[in-house]
Amino acid sequence: MSDKELRQHLAKMLTEPNAHLTFEQAIGDFPLQHCGTALDSCAHTAWQLLEHLRICQWDILEFSRDSNHVSPKFPDGYWPETATPPNDEAWIKSITQFKNDLQQMCDLISDESNDLFAKIPHGDGQTLLREALVLAKHNSYHLGQMVMLKRALRR
Repeated sequence: MSDKELRQHLAKMLTEPNAHLTFEQAIGDFPLQHCGTALDSCAHTAWQLLEHLRICQWDILEFSRDSNHVSPKFPDGYWPETATPPNDEAWIKSITQFKNDLQQMCDLISDESNDLFAKIPHGDGQTLLREALVLAKHNSYHLGQMVMLKRALRR
């Protein structure tokens, strides 16, 4: 496999449906009136999951490209303070930011001037390849939770 093919595979893992849904498929038709609905069978509301996805993705992106980036405090900094969005615009803004950051991560991965295998200088052994794989795995896991929540709310 060539370097270019690897980069294409990584970007596809983050954006296209394969063994999992895409962000748009999981979030796109989520009923806005239930973004903050808590269910006993689910650990988080849709708002909590969306914001967690957005914050974590932003953190991975910024860590991967900015030596001055300071990650949020773990674990509280990776979750929203409230179970419900403050308004509908916050939900839409979070979706938009997630999509923008995802595109920027794909751009970072696709840029052949970025060595996928080189250790990130300000990290402790991480590489851009590792960060892309961690992001794909993390997003897939929580998007699966979102789908389960959406299905539970329809009952």
